[in-house]
Amino acid sequence: MPVSGIGVWSAQLRYGDPGFIREAAAELDGLGYSALWIPDVGGDVLGAVEVLLESAPVTTVATGILNIWMQDANDVSRRRAAWSDSWKSRFLLGLGVSHAPLIDHGNPGRYQRPYSKMVEYLDALDAADHPVPRAARVLAALRPKMLGLARDRAAGIHPYFVPSEHVRAAREIVGPDATIGVELAVVLDTDASSARATARRHTAIYTTLPNYTNNLRNFGYDDADFADAGSDRLVDAIVAWGDLDAVARRVAEMQDAGANHVCIQVIRADDEPPTREWRELAGALLGS
Repeated sequence: MPVSGIGVWSAQLRYGDPGFIREAAAELDGLGYSALWIPDVGGDVLGAVEVLLESAPVTTVATGILNIWMQDANDVSRRRAAWSDSWKSRFLLGLGVSHAPLIDHGNPGRYQRPYSKMVEYLDALDAADHPVPRAARVLAALRPKMLGLARDRAAGIHPYFVPSEHVRAAREIVGPDATIGVELAVVLDTDASSARATARRHTAIYTTLPNYTNNLRNFGYDDADFADAGSDRLVDAIVAWGDLDAVARRVAEMQDAGANHVCIQVIRADDEPPTREWRELAGALLGS
């Protein structure tokens, strides 16, 4: 069930207007994007997956990521088992341990031993009455230990908020056959000042989360890079900004580093859905 090509990562495909979600999914499917990725911070994430599977009859639908602290493994396996074979074949279960500040909020101390929690979750998926096969799941792995777990017990990885150097290093650990489906934030703006300002709408939260910052320290970033929503150096490494050709070069850079699949997340200066950008990017990246 590995993915390839170019996909779309979008919170608006989960939390947007229901009519918009159905129409956008159908259009993205028609444009030729190979996967639609949605986040999870609790709630009925598989219900959102079902809407997308129904609306986009060709495209893979993936969770980026399903939060293992908020979703029961047995419930996930039972829900998936009720789907048609066609839906099962187009669903990629992205799993992740999330972040201590989010999981501990309102429940201090809950976020403990995240690696062991992931092992237990995978064990539960394997032992379920209707197991979720290894080939149908990827892990949001960043550091070597979790990357090794993904290599051994999943089809691959879904890195998020990473530079291309991370992809290259991850490929060394997961091996040549694993899927690497990397998220890449995109701002279509050629003015450096305004493009970086828009990009910081994206980087502001993630530069406060230790899982991301600790990973980035391995690639030479430090406290100064994480201050004030990210230094120019960090923003430029994480967010592909510029015209369509500039974005295409950044996608190619991720692919050259070892990514099988790149899912673009369009960041705008406002909160409007990026339908125009999706269409323009399809023309540049997919020839649509």
